[in-house]
Amino acid sequence: MGGRIVADYNPSVIEPKWQNFWEKEDFYKTDEEGKRKYYVLEMFPYPSGRLHMGHMRVYSIGDVLARFLKMRGYSVLHPMGWDAFGLPAENAAIERQVHPAEWTYDNIEAMKKQQKALGISYDWDREVATCAPDYYKWTQWLFLLFYKRGLAYKKKASVNWCPQCATVLANEQVEDGGCWRCGDEVVVKDLEQWFLRITDYAERLLDDLKLLDGWPERVRTMQENWIGKSEGAEIRFPVKGKDVDIPVFTTRPDTLYGVTYMVLAAEHPLVDDLTVGTEHEAAVRQLVDKARKMSEVDRSSTEMEKEGVFTGAYCINPVTGKEVPVLVGNYVLMGYGTGAVMGVPAHDQRDFEFAKKYNLPIQVVISPRDKFLQVEDMQEAYVDAGVLVNSSRFDGTDSVEAKKAIIEYLEDNDWGTGKVTYRLRDWLISRQRYWGAPIPMIYCDECGPVPVPDEDLPVMLPEDVKFEAGKSPLAEHEGFLNAKCPTCGGKGRRETDTMDTFICSSWYFFRYTDPKNENEAFAKDRSDAWLPVDQYIGGIEHAILHLLYSRFFTKVLHDAGMTEAVEPFTRLLAQGMVNKDGAKMSKSKGNVVSPDEIIEKYGADTGRLFILFAAPPEKDLDWSDRGVEGCYRFLKRVWRLVDRYADDVRGQNGETAEYDKQDQELRRAAHTALKKVTEDIEERFNFNTAISAVMEAVNTAYGYMNEKEDHINTVAMTEFLEMLVLVLAPFAPHLGEEMWERLGKEGSVHQQQWPAYDPDVLQVAEVEIVVQVNGKVRGKLTIPAGLDKEAMQQQAMADDRIAQLVEGKQVVKAITVPDKLVNLVVR
Repeated sequence: MGGRIVADYNPSVIEPKWQNFWEKEDFYKTDEEGKRKYYVLEMFPYPSGRLHMGHMRVYSIGDVLARFLKMRGYSVLHPMGWDAFGLPAENAAIERQVHPAEWTYDNIEAMKKQQKALGISYDWDREVATCAPDYYKWTQWLFLLFYKRGLAYKKKASVNWCPQCATVLANEQVEDGGCWRCGDEVVVKDLEQWFLRITDYAERLLDDLKLLDGWPERVRTMQENWIGKSEGAEIRFPVKGKDVDIPVFTTRPDTLYGVTYMVLAAEHPLVDDLTVGTEHEAAVRQLVDKARKMSEVDRSSTEMEKEGVFTGAYCINPVTGKEVPVLVGNYVLMGYGTGAVMGVPAHDQRDFEFAKKYNLPIQVVISPRDKFLQVEDMQEAYVDAGVLVNSSRFDGTDSVEAKKAIIEYLEDNDWGTGKVTYRLRDWLISRQRYWGAPIPMIYCDECGPVPVPDEDLPVMLPEDVKFEAGKSPLAEHEGFLNAKCPTCGGKGRRETDTMDTFICSSWYFFRYTDPKNENEAFAKDRSDAWLPVDQYIGGIEHAILHLLYSRFFTKVLHDAGMTEAVEPFTRLLAQGMVNKDGAKMSKSKGNVVSPDEIIEKYGADTGRLFILFAAPPEKDLDWSDRGVEGCYRFLKRVWRLVDRYADDVRGQNGETAEYDKQDQELRRAAHTALKKVTEDIEERFNFNTAISAVMEAVNTAYGYMNEKEDHINTVAMTEFLEMLVLVLAPFAPHLGEEMWERLGKEGSVHQQQWPAYDPDVLQVAEVEIVVQVNGKVRGKLTIPAGLDKEAMQQQAMADDRIAQLVEGKQVVKAITVPDKLVNLVVR
């Protein structure tokens, strides 16, 4: 036995062999009939062309869980698809003169090939691509569902517009006033845009965060802050000399008596009414034009210099009757609140600085309980609680209690009302681009906007389009543009905007449950069998928008009777980034490592093992070439161990044997690793410590092999090798199959039942403990396991060396750690 030649570990042969087997056998087809169902889902990727290490990490995490759960007896749904619409494909069409569909589908094939090379256990029969007509037909149908339920509407809105790219840009796509893509100056433009009324669901989206105890706390907090619930009052300030009010929302009605000025957003509809034809028009117009060129991010930044211009108009503070000057400011946003803010400089630091800059009055209306604030003594705003002063009937009232009292006073006098507002805005879904799902609406001069009938869906994207920078292909395509009105049969024109790609990704997890359905987006009974997703896995960068929109969609579909689910994802794992040389992997930094490189040099199993071993999944991972090499050596070590003893252990089926001390240690190592791996996957997702436990077990086996040489206990070794292969299989699926076959086992390792550890085997008869005297290590003892404190102390005192050290001294106390340590404190 000892002289037998061990075969080399050769992943370039092993991995294609088992990938071909899995594909030929349709191995990962979902079992719909199983009683215990589990839905594992990784966020589907944009088909950019190549997988990167971030992809490899998230797919490896999901695959370990899916394989583990199948071995635990679950029917597992583990699908994959493509978030395939988006601007990069359109840019490629312009730059390379290739159709976006061709570019996209070529990339899908390349990335799908890479995923298969990684050995990921996807049910490819459920593959979806959001750019496929059989998918976006139902995206359009869902838009019409929202429209019919009053949740989709069109209105004019200010947007960031790039004239060169002819498209709307999100705030984060405006960089230093220019387009992130072409660099040209971005302008603010008013366009008719389609919106979804996500604000109708703001309170439910906020309240139901309490249901998501399987989500990271930081993600729930990010969503809570994004929804941004505020409770306060909406107050009407009449404009002097005009029959119009300026409504203002504030969370601080207790400071109402301290309002000394009003600031309107540059886009506020009253700006022109108050200034056109006045001496202030030119100065106001200059500030308005400047502000409208800035992004919302810049305008709301605390570091931006706040600027304002007097409009010449005044409004009346309803509770004091005093005139308050009305200004236009660059820091007020029309999209938040009412587009107007009341200036209370004594009790808001931003207002305080603004008032000082423009020499506006400051009125103290809240003072600390122990002193009266004087304006001339103030170096900053007083923002804490206190008692009201200079507030007429409310003087002396606690400022917290005054909020409610002043709201009641406003309501009694019809000057305002208590109100709840949200930072969350309705979802703007219009995109002026080609490569997206067309919005299924037709405009008729007689009938107005008319939804496309269900039987006419999908509204297909035309293929014969021209791509030119600065033009929307759909708006230029007569064949697409011209359509018959579904209501009157007259001439109509199609909507040329396409939908935000977040729409496509807000319901794809439903479609996976019924991907071939031609009659509906998904059958309720099939989706209810799987939804909500039990475990969702993806990057923290999607913590807000994608997850929030998916939650919104799920609630609307629930209200429409299409699903029992009220939340889409029960548990969420937001995995960390993959870094190299202290920075996130990126082409610009030249620190990218491709999964293809790792597969070619070491095999997919090595890459998977390293990326799971190097860090806990929620933490950032630092790439290490030495770490990859170490994982490769480990798998070679495992293979050599299995291959060396495979012939000797074949045919050993449940035989019993007498076990000596070394045999018991080998068995204990196997069961300890099994217990650790089971708990780490099932309860904690600590894949790194699970792998570490397997490594420790393999070290024990090699020590056993060296001690026993050719006299191993084959029964003990059989048990060890079988458990080793089974627990390693989810992490290294190709090698797991090969080793299972090498052991002479029938069937796939991934179809075996996950083993159960034996608590009795984990028990040890003896343990080695450390003995200290006054904190210094003085010896080690082997004692019976499980002794109580007194017995451990007696064992220590009975040792000759320890007895000499404490002879003639008083043992003040003994500190014991069961089965590990005794520390004798003497004097």
